[in-house]
Amino acid sequence: MKQYPDTPDFTGINAPIGEEYSLKNLEVEGEIPAEVRGAFYRAVPDPAFPPMFEDDTALSGDGMLSRLYFGPDGQVDFDIRFVETARHQAEVAAGKALFGRYRNPFTDDPSVDGVDRTVANTTPVWHGGRLLMTKEDGRAYEMNPHTLETLGSYDFGGVLKSETMTAHVRIDPATKEMFFFGYEADGLASSKVAYCIADREGTLTHEQWFDVPYCSMMHDFVITENYAVFPVYPTTADLERLKAGGDHWVHHMDLESWVGIMPRYGDVSEMRWFRGPKGVSTYHMMNCFEDEEGRVHMDHCMSNCNAFPFIQRASGLNVPPQELGGGLIRWTMDMTGSDDNLTQVTLGPPGDMPRIADKDQGRPYQRGWYLSVNPELKGPPLMGGVVGAEFNLLLRIEPDNGRIDAYAFPPLSGIHEPVHVPSARDGHEGWLISFVDMMQGEDDLYQGAWIFDAGNVAAGPVAKITIPHRLRPQVHGWWVPQAELDKSVRK
Repeated sequence: MKQYPDTPDFTGINAPIGEEYSLKNLEVEGEIPAEVRGAFYRAVPDPAFPPMFEDDTALSGDGMLSRLYFGPDGQVDFDIRFVETARHQAEVAAGKALFGRYRNPFTDDPSVDGVDRTVANTTPVWHGGRLLMTKEDGRAYEMNPHTLETLGSYDFGGVLKSETMTAHVRIDPATKEMFFFGYEADGLASSKVAYCIADREGTLTHEQWFDVPYCSMMHDFVITENYAVFPVYPTTADLERLKAGGDHWVHHMDLESWVGIMPRYGDVSEMRWFRGPKGVSTYHMMNCFEDEEGRVHMDHCMSNCNAFPFIQRASGLNVPPQELGGGLIRWTMDMTGSDDNLTQVTLGPPGDMPRIADKDQGRPYQRGWYLSVNPELKGPPLMGGVVGAEFNLLLRIEPDNGRIDAYAFPPLSGIHEPVHVPSARDGHEGWLISFVDMMQGEDDLYQGAWIFDAGNVAAGPVAKITIPHRLRPQVHGWWVPQAELDKSVRK
């Protein structure tokens, strides 16, 4: 194509920008908490060239890494740069798009046969003093956290065998080990999954492979103190469909979901599979933990169908966001029993982009945060993002008692996934930082980053940082405190 498609994935808030820039000493309204010192890294898909196919998805956009930096003196700066993947470099050299449909190499220009297709556009991951940009269709790319320079594809010093690495790792708060996996580990539409552990220094210490019931979009997973937990939902890939030039993902409403659970330091032969409901879909997990009775509780943002419009189209489905149903759901698996059943309860309303404090990872927890859509909104939502409309409600939930507090945005506004900044003060829940979009007039778009008291989100932001340059919607982010940046292996 010679120009970007006139579709929701490439217009409005989703219109491509494709510009690297730096902004210094940003305007701040309110007071930035003294504990907020460090960097908020964001993964932003942004296509450098018009796609080869008009029905392309925003998720195909080239990865860009942005950093909102809170300096020691309270000054706030913003920087954004492309991730110089092999794919991006090939297209820049050609001056046009060369890679075809989303995750389908059979639709690529022949000139890029065998070139790494990942756009590394989903999650920045900080571990062992390194910053990685991840997307689950390939290996990560290492980035310089100070300059945002791309350092190259990352395979843990040549040790990683899996061809893929999840965009959602889990870091144990006590051991500082990083647990992760890669699905389609040995190629397209494969049922092979690699389960991996890296120690606190980032050295890969374990890699085991196992088969899942079917090739599934396994976007996220969870750990407990003793288990690794692998949810499988019925959005599936098929090699013959890909070879015919079709879509990578199709969702099946009549196919069962599954949860595989194994000892996190055990052998994959110890995996137990639990059978879940048909047709459901989850992209992100809030948390997972064990209780004294030997049960594993997994809290996830579930919907009754896959939420992505481009996957629904490929599946012959048309379920609008307001009809997706679901909620913040708890699935419970009894590891002391012998059957494959699980139980389900609803903890909170539908939503996504959940967040907990890092210290609560894999442990019983008293609070979490996620985004939702306000059912009482008196006006239109802000259209944009990969699902079609942005979230406009920030929720704080106490899963044990069902208490929910919320901050509601006005019509034509949206909020992106928050990061959590811990507090050193006893009893203080820390801070949340989120990027915000607000239409204030027909051609007046405000964009910025807001800081909330995590224990009192309903009170509104304690500080607002204005970004005087248009931003494209992010996918996920990561908070790195200044003390960790100072220990970076890259200077």
